[in-house]
Amino acid sequence: MSNKTLLLVSVALFFVSRPGRADSPDVDTSRGDALIAEYFEHETERLTEACLDDIETLDDWTQRRDEYRRQLAEMLGLDPWPERTPLEPVVTGSVQRDGVIVEKLHFQSLPGLYVTANLYRPVEQDGPLPAILYVCGHGPVKKDGISYGNKVRYQHHGGWFARHGYICLTIDTIQLGEIEGIHHGTYREGMWWWNNRGYTPAGVEAWNCVRSLDYLQTRAEVDGQRIGVTGRSGGGAYSWWIAAIDERVAAAVPVAGITSLENHVVDGCVEGHCDCMYMVNTYRWDYPMVAALVAPRPLLISNSDKDRIFPLDGVVDVHSKVRRIYELYDAGDKLGLQITEGPHKDTQELRVHAFRWFNRFLRGTDELLRSPATLLFQEEQLRVFDSLPRDERVTSIHDSFVPAVDPELLPTSLGQLQEASEQWMKALKEKTFRGWPDNPSAPRHEIVADVRRQGFRLRIIEFTSQPPFRLPIYLLSAEKRDSAENRDSPRMVVRPVTNAQWQSLAGGLAAHFGDEVPQAKPDPESWTELAAELGSHSLALVLPRGVGPTQWSRDERKQIQIRRRFMQVGQTLAGMQIYDVARALRLIESSSELHPQALDLSASGEAATWALFASLFAEDINALRLQNLPTRNRQAPDLLNVSRFVEVPQVAMMAANRVNRLELTFTSSELRNAWKEVLENEALASELIHLADANVSD
Repeated sequence: MSNKTLLLVSVALFFVSRPGRADSPDVDTSRGDALIAEYFEHETERLTEACLDDIETLDDWTQRRDEYRRQLAEMLGLDPWPERTPLEPVVTGSVQRDGVIVEKLHFQSLPGLYVTANLYRPVEQDGPLPAILYVCGHGPVKKDGISYGNKVRYQHHGGWFARHGYICLTIDTIQLGEIEGIHHGTYREGMWWWNNRGYTPAGVEAWNCVRSLDYLQTRAEVDGQRIGVTGRSGGGAYSWWIAAIDERVAAAVPVAGITSLENHVVDGCVEGHCDCMYMVNTYRWDYPMVAALVAPRPLLISNSDKDRIFPLDGVVDVHSKVRRIYELYDAGDKLGLQITEGPHKDTQELRVHAFRWFNRFLRGTDELLRSPATLLFQEEQLRVFDSLPRDERVTSIHDSFVPAVDPELLPTSLGQLQEASEQWMKALKEKTFRGWPDNPSAPRHEIVADVRRQGFRLRIIEFTSQPPFRLPIYLLSAEKRDSAENRDSPRMVVRPVTNAQWQSLAGGLAAHFGDEVPQAKPDPESWTELAAELGSHSLALVLPRGVGPTQWSRDERKQIQIRRRFMQVGQTLAGMQIYDVARALRLIESSSELHPQALDLSASGEAATWALFASLFAEDINALRLQNLPTRNRQAPDLLNVSRFVEVPQVAMMAANRVNRLELTFTSSELRNAWKEVLENEALASELIHLADANVSD
C-alpha cells in the first residue's frame, strides 16, 4: 500500500471511526465520510503542488510580489486599507523594576478599536534603540471576572528585551485581551456569515499590528528602521501576517505559527485552531506563499518537534519552499529554521534562538546570552484599564471591519441592472466561486435505474459533478406524460433538496418504489403529495454533495470542522453545493434525452439560496420559484466574500432578469413582510420579483 493510500485511509477513518451523539444508528454515512476525506486530500494536493510552482527566476517573483501582497491584504479584509485615523494613545501608568520600566497604555487602531499594551524599555537609555513588536498567543489571565489580557502571560519576553537594549511593545489580541472580543466565529459561535462578509479576526490582528508599528515610530526612544516582530502560537500567526504585508518589519521570528495546508486540512490541525489563524483563502494559497512575502528580510521559522497543531513535517515543508525564494535573492543566510524538542509550549529553548536572531540582525551582535527571560511584575501591576471604555468596538468589530455593499442600492432601470449584473457576475466568479473547477463541457451521466410502477416512472441518474462526488438525480414522472400525445410541451421542475428535505422525499419514494431508495423508511403520506404534483409536470430531485447517498457524519462537531476545511481550500460547503446544482442543470439542459421544453427551478429554505445562485449559471430556466428565501446574506448559507459586493435582493434581480418569472413564497409572515419592504419602494425590483399569495404558518 502506498503512502498516499495510507494517508487517505487514515483521513477516512478520522471521519468515520468516532461517532458522535448526533449520528443516527439507522443511517450509514461511511460512504460520504470516505468521499469527503478523499475530496479534501485531492484539493489540498492540487493547491500544494501549485504553490510557488511557476516561480523560476527572481524576476518571476518580483513581478508578482506586489500583487500577491495585495491579495493577502484582501484576504485579511484590508483591501482597501482602513483609514489611518489618529491613534489617540494614552499612558495610564507605569511600573519599574530591575532597570526596566513598563508603560501601561492603550491606543485606538480605529475609532473605538482599542489596543491594550505594555511598553517595556530600559530605565537608562542613550539614543534610539531597536524595537520588538511582541504579539501574544492565546494565554488568558483572568481573576475575579477581570481579564488582564494575554500580555501579562508573556511579560517575560518584554522584560528580557528591555534588559538587553530593546524597546518592546507587547499588545493584547482582540480575544482574551482586557476587552474580550471573539476569535471563534465559525469554530464555536455559528457565525458563518463571517465568510459572507470576507471577515476573519486575523485581519483585525494584522491591522492592530500595522498600527502598533505606527505607534512605535512615534516614540523618540525607537529606531524606526530597526523593528522586529515575534510571537508564539496565535502570536506566531500574527507575526506572519504583519511581516508579510508591512516591510517596516526588519526581522521576524514567528514561533509555532505556521504549517502546511496539508497539515491543516488532511491531518486535521484546523480543528485545533480558531479563526484568527487564517486568512479568507479566496486565492487558494498554501502557506509557503505567506512566508515568501517576507523575503529577503531576516526570517527565523521556529517550532518544536512535538507540536500537535503545528506538526514538524508541515513546518519543514514551508521552510523548504520559501528557501527557494530566499536563494533567488541570494539571501539564504537570512532564512533560518529552528526546531527544538518539546510540545506546543513557550519553552526557554525557543526563546533563546529568537533572542539571538534579533541580536544578530537588529543589534549586529552575536554575543552569547547570559540571563534568562524571567517574570518581573505581578499580573495586576500590568493592567491598563481601571474600567473598560464604553465606546469600545472590540467586541463588535466583526460587524464593521470589512466594508459591505449597501443592500438598499437596487438598480432602477434595466440598463443599470445589466451593467451591474456584469460587474456582480465578474465578482462572483473571481471572489466567491473561484474554487469551482473549470468544466466547460456538460458532465457525463448514466441512468442506473429505470422503474415503472402503478402509473409512475422513476429514473435514477448519476453524474460526476466533481471527483470523487458522483451525485444522483431522481427523475419522477407520471407514465401518461411520457406517452407520445403528451410530449408537445412537457414541463420539468428541478428541485435541489437538503438532507432534511430528502428524508421526507426518500420516504415517499420508498413507499412507492421500494428498494430503489435504500435506507429510507416508507412514508405513504409523502408519496401522496409527490404523486399529486406529478400530474402537471415531471420532477427532478437533485442531491448535491453531502445530501442523501453522499451524506457524511451528522455529528455537529465534525460537520463544523468539515465546513472549516472547505474554507481552508478557498471554498464553502454551500458554494460547492451550488456548483453541484449548476452542474445538474447543465446536464439536463444539454441532454436531448432529458431536456424538457420548459424547465423550472424550485427550492425551499437553504436550497432556495443554492437554486438562486445556480440559476445565474444556467441558460434555459423558465421559472424560478423559491420558498423562504432570506433577504440578507447574513441569514443565508455562507459564500465567500459575497456581502462585499452583492446582497440577496440584488442577486434576485439579476436572476429575475434571466428567467421568465421569479416567484417567492413564504411560510413566515415576518419574512414575507421583509421582502415586501424591500420591494415596495423599488419599481423595477417589484416588477421583476413576484411575491406569491400564500398562507403562512404564523
